[in-house]
Amino acid sequence: MSAHPLTGSVVAVLGASGALGSRIARGAHERGAHVVLVGRDEARLSAVVEGAAVVVGDIADAGLGDRVVAAATEHHGGLDGLVNAAGVVAFGPLLDTDDAVIEELFLTNALGPLFLLRRVVPALAQRRGFVAQVSAVVAEQPLPGMAAYAASKAALTAADKALTRELRRCGVDVIDIRPPHTETGLAGRPLAGTAPPLPQGLDPDAVARQILDAVESGRPELASTDFA
Repeated sequence: MSAHPLTGSVVAVLGASGALGSRIARGAHERGAHVVLVGRDEARLSAVVEGAAVVVGDIADAGLGDRVVAAATEHHGGLDGLVNAAGVVAFGPLLDTDDAVIEELFLTNALGPLFLLRRVVPALAQRRGFVAQVSAVVAEQPLPGMAAYAASKAALTAADKALTRELRRCGVDVIDIRPPHTETGLAGRPLAGTAPPLPQGLDPDAVARQILDAVESGRPELASTDFA
C-alpha cells in the first residue's frame, strides 16, 4: 500500500452532502486536493466546498461512475482517488423488514459501490490512485435487529479485501474503513425501524481526519479498534 499525499491530487467524494462525507471533502480540500463532490442534493453539495465540481446522482445508478470520471477529467484532467462515504441503514428483525428495504440496503451499501468501481478504476489506474470505502463496525460485529444492514456492510468489506489484492496489479490501492457508531445523524434517518439505544458516537470531524490520515500515510484499512 502506497502513501497518497492529497496536495495537488484529484479526489471524488461520494456522499459529500452527508455529515461524514462533507467533512471528508472539506478536509481533503484543506489538505490541498481538488475535490469532486458527488451526491443526490445539488444545493447541499454546492455548499460543501465553494467552486468545487459537483456530480448529482445516486450510487444505485450504474452509470454514475462514468459521470464522475468525466467531471474529474473535464475540471482537473484526471482522477487520483475516490472516497465512498455514502450509505443507508435500517433497523428491526429481518421478518419485519420489507423486501424493498433489503434491496435498497444492498443497492446503496454493496452493489452500487461495485457498479461505481467498474467504471472508475481504469481512471484511477492511470494515476496509481486509491479507493477508500466507509463500511461499518457491523461488518466485524453483526448485531440482531440489523441483519440486512450488517450483511450489506459485510459484503462491502469482503469486496474491499478481495479488491485489495485484485487491483494491486493495476496500481490501485483499496482502503476498507469500519468506524464504530459515529454522530452523523444516520441512525435517526433509517429506511425502516427505529434505532436501538446507542452509546455516544464518535465525533465525525475526528473520524474524517483519521480517514484522510490513513489515505496520506498508506494504511490498508481502519478497523473499528483503530478509531480513538
